[in-house]
Amino acid sequence: NPQGGVDLEALRAAAGPDTAALMLTNPNTLGLFDPNILEITQIVHDAGGLCYYDGANLNAVMGVARPGDMGFDLVHLNLHKTFSTPHGGGGPGSGPVGCKDFLRDLLPAGHVEEGPDGLELRDPAGTIGSVKAFYGNFTVVVKALAYILTLGVEGIPQAAQGAVLNANYLREQLRGTYDIAYGDGPCMHEFVLTLEKLKKETGVSALDVAKALVDQGIHPPTMYFPLIVEEALMFEPTETESRETLDQAAEVLKAIRAQADTDPAALHAAPVTTPIGRPDEVQAARHPVLRYRPPEVRP
Repeated sequence: NPQGGVDLEALRAAAGPDTAALMLTNPNTLGLFDPNILEITQIVHDAGGLCYYDGANLNAVMGVARPGDMGFDLVHLNLHKTFSTPHGGGGPGSGPVGCKDFLRDLLPAGHVEEGPDGLELRDPAGTIGSVKAFYGNFTVVVKALAYILTLGVEGIPQAAQGAVLNANYLREQLRGTYDIAYGDGPCMHEFVLTLEKLKKETGVSALDVAKALVDQGIHPPTMYFPLIVEEALMFEPTETESRETLDQAAEVLKAIRAQADTDPAALHAAPVTTPIGRPDEVQAARHPVLRYRPPEVRP
């Protein structure tokens, strides 16, 4: 809807007897907590569907708000985004899935439960059977558990509050310099800028700004996502960033914005301080080189 949340009328029109489930993040990818979340989940439940919580943005609300209280029936936790575990090129990922009690008997086989002689494996009554890699990457889950135990009952909500504070602080620093997408009220742990107007006026795109950040030693934010925002840059400062770091980032972004008016050609050429400038991303996607070959053996 115009506020960046779920369009309730569109949802009512889409929900019906064939509705199996709705998956949502809340807060959503715009960094906004949907004030209609209880009505959203009720619409799906009234249609006979389930509500599935994508835990990608749990970092904003962990220890503060529970997905189950929002009306969600199932949830997966992105351990790398919230609980300090590796992901992708940094190591194997893992995403544990939880559900409410009424779905418990339908879970995959092999639950660890307390028995008379200690821990034992039990199969839920209505299980679908075994699922490959059901226990996930064990060491990754242990890392997440260690992180949770280290933070404790007080540290977990403090981390969420710190992430929300940092995002709002940086967003307000940039307000007036860049256009904020759906930015009337406070954001959660992330916010999205739209450089649509900037590109029309100066020719400088979100990609140009991201590449210019590289020249300043700053890893660029997510580009061109979410897809509903033109020329999007999505900032997700974590709870561990200091005020000094956020101030530095804001100063650099303001300087880049000023340069867009005075020397846009320089931004089109960025980055100029790195060993590799701008790879041909289309060529790389269509003809990926998946292993290194020394120059003497290359065709």
